Amino acid sequence: MKTKNKLLTLLILSASSVAATAVINKFVKISALSKNLLADSKSLCYKWRFGNIHYTKTGSGKPLLLIHDLNVCSSGYEWNQMIHYLKDHYTVYTLDLLGCGRSEKPDLTYTNYLYVQMISDFIKSEIGHRTNVIASGSSSSLAAMACNNSPELFDQVMLINPDTLLACSQIPNKHGKVYKFTLDLPVLGTLLYHIAVSKQSITEELTSNYFNPYSVKTSLIDTYYESAHLGESPKSLYASVKCNYTKCNISNALKKINNSIYLVGGSSMENMEETIKEYQNLNPAIESSLIENSKYFPQLENPSELFNIIQMFFV
Repeated sequence: MKTKNKLLTLLILSASSVAATAVINKFVKISALSKNLLADSKSLCYKWRFGNIHYTKTGSGKPLLLIHDLNVCSSGYEWNQMIHYLKDHYTVYTLDLLGCGRSEKPDLTYTNYLYVQMISDFIKSEIGHRTNVIASGSSSSLAAMACNNSPELFDQVMLINPDTLLACSQIPNKHGKVYKFTLDLPVLGTLLYHIAVSKQSITEELTSNYFNPYSVKTSLIDTYYESAHLGESPKSLYASVKCNYTKCNISNALKKINNSIYLVGGSSMENMEETIKEYQNLNPAIESSLIENSKYFPQLENPSELFNIIQMFFV
C-alpha cells in the first residue's frame, strides 16, 4: 500500500510539473508576441509545398533577391534599411525562409537541400527571371549551393560574412542527435528552447557576436525575440541549426560556379579576411571588400556603404 501511495504521489507531482511547465511555455509565447512588430499589411505569400513563405516585393528594375541569415531569430526584417536604398534601382524581393519570421514553421528537420529547393522554386515561381542574389551569414551556403545546382536562375551573387568552409562542413554527431531528440520533446524541449532564445540570451548574442555594442537597438532585440516565437514549431529550425542539419560542404560548388561572386565582410568580424582567402583559393574569380564600422550585419550597421558596394558590383 505504501509503495502504491508513493507511486501515486510521484505521478501526481510529475503531472503537475508538466502542466506547470506547459503553462509557463504558453505565457512566454504570448508575451513574446504581444507587440506584433512583424505584422506587415503589404506582405505577400508564396504557397510552397512544405509551407507558406512570407515575402515582400518593392521597387522597380532588375530583380534582386535578399536572403536573411539562417537563424531562428532572423527574418526579412534584417533588410528593412537596405530596401530604402535599393528600391529605386531594383525590384527588391525579401523573403522569410521556411521556419523563420512570418513564414510557416512546420515540425520537421530542416536541411541545406530543403532551402536550396525553396530558393530555386521561389525564383522560378515568384520572380520568373534570372536574378541577382544577396545572402547573409549562414544563408550564404544556401545561395552558393542553389546557384551551383541551378545556375540558369542566378545572375550575380553577393555573400555577406559567410561561414568558414570548416563551419559549413560540420555534420550531425551523436551528441547533436541526442540534443535534437530532447529539443523535439513537446514540453521539456519547448522550455529548453525558450531559455535558449530568451530576450536576455538574444541581447547577449547580438551585442557580443553580431554588432558593435553601440549599434544594437531595443527595437531590433524585440523584433528578433518575437520572430523566435512566431509560428507552429520555431524550435524545429533551432534544433536543426544547432545540430548541424543545415550545414553542407560547399567547396566543390565554389570551384564549379561560373557566376560572378562578391564577398563582403564586416571589418570588426574576427578572421573574416582569412575566410575570404579560403573562398578565393577555391575560386580565384571571387572579388571582396570589407565594410568599416560594421560587424556581422553591415546591412543594419552601415547600409550606405553596403549600398555603394552593391551599386559597384551589380552593374
